[in-house]
Amino acid sequence: MRLLHLTSSTFFGGPERQMLGLANALQPYTQTSFISFPEGGRCTEFLEAVRSHGFEAQPLCADFPRLLATVRELRLRLTESKCDVVICHGYKAHILGRLASRQVGIPAVAVSRGWTGESRKVKLYEWLDRRHIPWMDHVVCVSEGQAEKVRRWCRVPVDRLSVIRNSARLAAFEKPDPTARHRLLALFPQDSGVTQVVLAAGRLSPEKGFDVLIDAATTVCQQQPRAGVVLFGEGVLRPDLEQRVKQRNLANRFLLPGYRTDLDALIGAADVVVLPSYTEGLPNVALEASAAGVPVVATAVGGTPEVVQDGETGYLVPAGEPLPLAQRICDLITNAERSRQFGAAGRDRMMQNFTFESQAHAYHQLIERVCTRPHLVRRSPESPARIATVSALSVATKHERIRGNS
Repeated sequence: MRLLHLTSSTFFGGPERQMLGLANALQPYTQTSFISFPEGGRCTEFLEAVRSHGFEAQPLCADFPRLLATVRELRLRLTESKCDVVICHGYKAHILGRLASRQVGIPAVAVSRGWTGESRKVKLYEWLDRRHIPWMDHVVCVSEGQAEKVRRWCRVPVDRLSVIRNSARLAAFEKPDPTARHRLLALFPQDSGVTQVVLAAGRLSPEKGFDVLIDAATTVCQQQPRAGVVLFGEGVLRPDLEQRVKQRNLANRFLLPGYRTDLDALIGAADVVVLPSYTEGLPNVALEASAAGVPVVATAVGGTPEVVQDGETGYLVPAGEPLPLAQRICDLITNAERSRQFGAAGRDRMMQNFTFESQAHAYHQLIERVCTRPHLVRRSPESPARIATVSALSVATKHERIRGNS
């Protein structure tokens, strides 16, 4: 069986690690290859990582706003790959991948990880995605929380919707780095007095709720003079978050070191990992923290409650409320035995319920089912649905260019 992943990777992040982990777990029964939209050359990091694991990986030459040329090239690549099914990741892959796969005559499966609504541009693309997903041959949601949104907003038929959860990369956390704790504490100034570290990571964008974390950190640092917070990641909100840190007088206690390639080691060296998000599909950071044996404090949104068991592997709190977040963080950093128990229970839960082996088994069954059942009616290149979709994408792309020049 031949499986092809179509994505638009801009760096080697959580979704990319999930794709690669699945590809490794599906061997030797499934042959996997990868194609990424070029994204101005930013796809290189992911494709090189894929090739280092022995998988075929190629970038497309065409991309937005050359929509018709992109579909033509993608159709050729799908034909050359002789794949049995294409797994599409993200709105661009969902829409253009489906159009190309229809012409080749193979099924297209969408992976729905969540919608962030982080900007007007993203909201526009996600609006298009929600209206397009019902036309896919099948939709995989990474959590029950995301599946409920797809059922409610997209009205995907029950027989074309599955939940296959993200997996914890257990092997990445089996051997703790003995230098990681020192490196983590060394990020703070020597005179800060920090000996307990609260860690968060993710895009610095509105849906992640990091402004609430800063407010919570004010309380934490007042009550626990040896606690510090480190937030890894980059994004459009960096200037706003840095200003908020200064306003709260947390300059030496709340750090934003940016994107790190050694995050796996640093997560395992933290005392608590925090996710203050307003929305989530199934958060990789929570999976990785639990895999590393670190307790988690997170907001009860999206698929997060499917990962974090309140009072057993961590704590769940309401979104947008800094005081409950601060209280639960303090509960853990002041109770070493409870933190240890939560961390151990979290890793056990990952080993039992969030392995790539179980994910691969679910995908293998899904692919066999999708490839052997009648698919949606194939439309010709000139069909009204295709013309409407491409027209909508063209308008969205034109709108983006106009905004960028204003």
